[in-house]
Amino acid sequence: MNALSEGFSGHRAADAVPLPPGQYLTRDFPVLSAGPTPVIHRRAWEFSVVSEAGERHHWDFATLLELGSEQIDIDLHCVTGWSKLGTRWGGVPVDALMEQVGSTAAEHVLAHSYGGYTTNVPLADLLGGRAWLAHEYDGAPLSPEHGGPVRLLVPHLYLWKSAKWLRQLELTLESESGFWERLGYHSYGDPWQEQRYWGD
Repeated sequence: MNALSEGFSGHRAADAVPLPPGQYLTRDFPVLSAGPTPVIHRRAWEFSVVSEAGERHHWDFATLLELGSEQIDIDLHCVTGWSKLGTRWGGVPVDALMEQVGSTAAEHVLAHSYGGYTTNVPLADLLGGRAWLAHEYDGAPLSPEHGGPVRLLVPHLYLWKSAKWLRQLELTLESESGFWERLGYHSYGDPWQEQRYWGD
């Protein structure tokens, strides 16, 4: 007698899951931060995109949602070595923000967080359906521990590029290193190329 229901084969073995080099699977969602966790209520949250010419485009939580939210099902890869597969988010695509901003000569972005954290990302990596302002995780409002009320979500790069507690995207002509980049982390951070540190 077959002890398994038809079509059920259990969880895949960890070595059967394609992961970036040096990564391991976790079912948890570890919380790692460079400092204290800011607590910003949705009604008080404010966000801006600042152009390379200094022009500021502003949203609050309600006007952000007016741009249209999407469901995102993606895998996460942290530079510390863990990967979490099949995470589900709700977020506004950065493309929708940039449609409001209009044309720009900038090629880079410096993301700023409440609390002072920064990280740099090429603008092209935030466009084309590759990045979002995430405000929900697993069907619930995003908790402060995971970057709520709104965090940047750039799932094709190591997770430190997905800045928590996002308050501003600054468009720049040249790349400007952020918090971890100034301390020796890779400027780009592609997990499939294992770009963890300078020289990788």
